[in-house]
Amino acid sequence: MGKKSNAARFPLARIKKMIQADEDVGKVAQATPIVVSKALELFLGSLVEACVKDAEQRGSKKLTPHGLKRAINTTSTLDFCADIVEGVPDPLEGENDDDGEKKKRKPRKKKAAAADSEEESASPKGGVAKALGSDEDYEE
Repeated sequence: MGKKSNAARFPLARIKKMIQADEDVGKVAQATPIVVSKALELFLGSLVEACVKDAEQRGSKKLTPHGLKRAINTTSTLDFCADIVEGVPDPLEGENDDDGEKKKRKPRKKKAAAADSEEESASPKGGVAKALGSDEDYEE
């Protein structure tokens, strides 16, 4: 038999602390956090696959919280997570376009840029004089 890799994807010490946080748990075998880490890795992999499948069906390139909720509600093996995502709000009507992407809006006018342009037109050196101080400091 070949040598097994102990490369865990999740921190084993943290998993062990979480297990031991329960008062009913006594000693934790050395292999337990490794097995829990692998189970967590497989679970998250299947969850992400369900989210990607849902996004591809909608023609979207983004994974969104609502997409996660929809994937959990439509996948029978993830039904136990339904109460967790119950509070995730559904997207508002008109907020997203047909492919799930947010509609692009016109950029706002920046107030700071408008204020700076007024100051520059009022003084001969513009904002530079204000940043450097008075002209008296730089006379030769």
